[in-house]
Order: sequence, then structure tokens, then C-alpha cells
Amino acid sequence: MTQALYRKWRPRKWDQVIAQDHVVKTLRNAIQADKVGHAYLLSGPRGTGKTTTARLLAKAVNCLSPDLANRPCDGCKNCIAVNESRYLDLIEIDAASNTSVEDVRDLRDKINFSPSDGKYKVYIIDEVHMLSTAAFNALLKTLEEPPAHAIFILATTEVHKIPATVLSRCQRHEFRRIPVMDIVSTLKTLCTEEKIDADEEALILIARQSTGAMRDGISLLDQLASTGERITLELAQLVLGTATNQLVIDLVNAIQASDTARGLEVIHRALDGGSDPRQYARQVVEYLRNLLLIRMGNDKQVDATKESKDLMHKHSQSVETAVLMEWMRLFNEAINDIRTSWQPGMALEIAFARAVEGLQTVDVKPAAEKHTKTSEPIAAVEPKSSEKSAPKITEQSAIKTSEKESLKPVQAGAASVVLSSHTGSEVTAQDIQANWNTIRAEVKGQRSQTEALLNSHKSLQIKDGALVIGFASEVLKSKMESAENLEVTRRAIHHLLKVDLPIVCIVVSGKTSSSSVDLDVDADGIVGTALNLGGKLRQ
Repeated sequence: MTQALYRKWRPRKWDQVIAQDHVVKTLRNAIQADKVGHAYLLSGPRGTGKTTTARLLAKAVNCLSPDLANRPCDGCKNCIAVNESRYLDLIEIDAASNTSVEDVRDLRDKINFSPSDGKYKVYIIDEVHMLSTAAFNALLKTLEEPPAHAIFILATTEVHKIPATVLSRCQRHEFRRIPVMDIVSTLKTLCTEEKIDADEEALILIARQSTGAMRDGISLLDQLASTGERITLELAQLVLGTATNQLVIDLVNAIQASDTARGLEVIHRALDGGSDPRQYARQVVEYLRNLLLIRMGNDKQVDATKESKDLMHKHSQSVETAVLMEWMRLFNEAINDIRTSWQPGMALEIAFARAVEGLQTVDVKPAAEKHTKTSEPIAAVEPKSSEKSAPKITEQSAIKTSEKESLKPVQAGAASVVLSSHTGSEVTAQDIQANWNTIRAEVKGQRSQTEALLNSHKSLQIKDGALVIGFASEVLKSKMESAENLEVTRRAIHHLLKVDLPIVCIVVSGKTSSSSVDLDVDADGIVGTALNLGGKLRQ
């Protein structure tokens, strides 16, 4: 049986451990000073070298080399025995399958026996967080005061599940994810030694897919090498189920252009081409994250070609930071939703639709030209219901006029919008809703960023004499709450409706939409609660 590459190329000396210098340096110094602890806890993501480091430490403490700085030498009989998994004083225990208190008691009974060959008997307990509470309690006393010849090395990917009483008895070392380029460099070395023909672009894709886990990267390379073909980028994308970078860019372009037909076609093209939906969503999030980093002035942290970076710069300059963060949130949620969805592509389609719907902008000039080709301004017509009178504002309004104005019908081509004039009457949510597009158009003429935020609203209400605007996330809410955004919006409402309204921003349920809050409903009341839960009012 052929040995897996990740086992064949497991590090055998300290200098072969990749990107964990902070851990290696500490352990090497302890070996050199002959001050080895009795219990260690190695924690961190999978595939970053925890078990490998534990085995190296076991080799080092039992190495026969007279030079402490050279341990493990990887040449003495003890080191060779560890490499060949036949060293009796190295006991590896899988806590996932030995979780009971009886297993720990059995270990505790055997620990008093002296080592067979080496100076120390080393116990490596992998995935130690899987032990039961009773098992941890049974292990406590042994961890605190083990025999002089025993060393415990605990390894885990979920350190938060380890009891504090165990943590306090161990020297803790945290392993980090391995950088992409370090993984690529290691994969290149493996390809040279194993006579594997691979393109650098394919190795970079493999490294990114491994998400900082060296073992995953080597396993993916082993999988691709088994095809017997040259490992090209196209082959790697086909086998790993990833989409081409162009399909990610096309989707972002479609969102920016609010081109729903094109965006859905791109998603279907990616999935029909064999891309994994979750992987495609991850790629979109990664691309948006790169745009965010570039927009925030951290383009050095973006790992991409010069051509790709140039395109990212163009994308990032045409999208607001809050917008990028919202897009990232939507597609990141889609990654989790795909797991439970009966239709894998549906979560992607919903995320795309929400991104387009939330950030569509209304261009004032094209909107006017769409209705009329004349230079006449878009003006007002009477409401359809003749029984409705002009809404009123209170005497406390900041803007007062000397005489009442009535609604005046003025035609502007084939279409028109309702511009209510409010003097001495109180404005309602219906008036705000009816004039919302015009308010946004007025705002965009002064500040386009504010208009984009207003377009992403989820609800509009009039409550306690203030306009309450609901947003789907805290990010959009806090962005809208800047003094400049509030002032521009307030001025636009006053200019169009002749009323001075305070503006309050809130976060509402993601299920609430602007169409469900056209009526003046108390958000804290029974009806408001029902609307936030997805209910609808009968008109």
C-alpha cells in the first residue's frame, strides 16, 4: 500500500516544522536547557502540526545524542524507532475513541511503570477535548503530579472545551494557520522530490483551498497527482469543485450593475460547470474581502497578480465600505444556508437578490428622462383618494409658513410622483412612502453615499413625531447615523414635503421589507411584531 504524502513528508526535525517558529523556539530551548515540563497543551486549527510537534518533542526527550541542542538527531535508535512507530515509550491515545473514565483510570494505573528504552514515557492524547467530564477529573491529579519519568502532551482543535483546571496544569502553546505562500513553497519542494508536474497557479489554488492547514494542502496535492496528468489550474478547479476567478468577477459586476438576469445566469453557469455551491460562495466572500482590504488601504495583504489587483482597485473605488461589508455578510450567510437547503443554488440566488435589492440606486437624471424628455421638473398630482386631505404638521415644527398650501396637480410627461405640501398638518408614513423615490433622488443630488444607504432600508415609520428608518444590520444603521447623512436626508424631506422631521435609525428583522411597513404601525406593538416575523397586512 502506498504511503500518503502527508505521512511520508511529516517533519522529523525541528527546522522542518513550517510557520510555527514561536512554538519550536520555546520547545528547543527547553530541551537545550534540560528543563522539560511535565505537561503540555498544543492547540490550534487542524493540520498545522500539533501532533507532529508532539512526536518531535517525544523524540527529543529520549534522543541519545550527547549534544542537547541537536536533539532530536533523527539518527539514533530511539529516533528511528519513533519514526517507524515502534517506540514502546511513546503512547498515542485517541481521546475521541477513549472518552470514558475507565480509559483514564487504566492509563493512570499503567503510568507508574518505568520506561522500557528511553528516559521518559511520553503520552500524547489527541483531540483531548473529547474526554468526558469524569475522565478529565480522573486525569487532574496525574497531570498535576505525574511520575518523574512521565510527560503528557495534550493536543486539541477546540481549546475552549478544555476545563480550566486542566489548562492551569499545562504549558500551553497555540498553533497558527500556515500562510498561503509557505504552503506553496512546501508543495513546490514536494513536487520536485516526488517528480510531480504542477503549475504554480494550481499550487496557489491548492494552498488557498487548504485554509492554512498544511496536511490538507499535501492531501489535495496527493489527490491531484493520482490523476496521472499535469496538474494545471483547470484540472485543479475541476477536481476541487471551484469556479474560475472570472465567474466571481462577473457576479460582482452583475451586483454593481443591478443586472439580475446576468447575475443569476453567472451563478447557474458556475454550478452547471461543476463548482461546489459552498466553495463558490467562499470565493465570492474572499474576493469581496480583498476589495475591502484594498479600499481600507491594505492592498499589500491581498495575494493576487498585478492584473487582478488593478481590477480589484477599480471595483473597490466604485463601492462603499458599508456596502462591501453587507455583501460579505450576505454571501457568508449563504455558505451556512447551503448546508440545510434542499436546493444548493438557492442560497446563492437569495444572497445575490438581496445584494442587488438592498443597493439599487436611483439616478435622478435618468429617472427624469425616463418619464419625460422635457426640461420640466417632476411635480405633484393629487392623491387617488379624494377624501384624503393634505397631512398636517404640528406647531412645534421647525419650519413655519404664513399660509396654507394645497396639493397642486402638475403633469410631467406620462408619469408623476406625489409631492405633498404640509403646512399645519401632520405627515404620515403613507406620505413618506409615496414620496420616497423622490426624496432619494433629491438626496442623491447632494450625497450619493447617503442615497445608497436610504435605498437599503427595510422599514419606514412615523413614531412620536420622528421618521424611524429600519435597516437590516448594525453596520448600515451606524453608517446612516452620521451627522452628515441625517442632515442631508432631513433637508431633502423638508424641501419636498415642507416638514422638519427628526430621523431615528433602528435595526429590524431581516424578514421585514419596505413594502410591509407602508402603514403607520407601532414597531413595538402586536402588529409591528407580526410584520417583523414575516406577516403581511391586507390592503
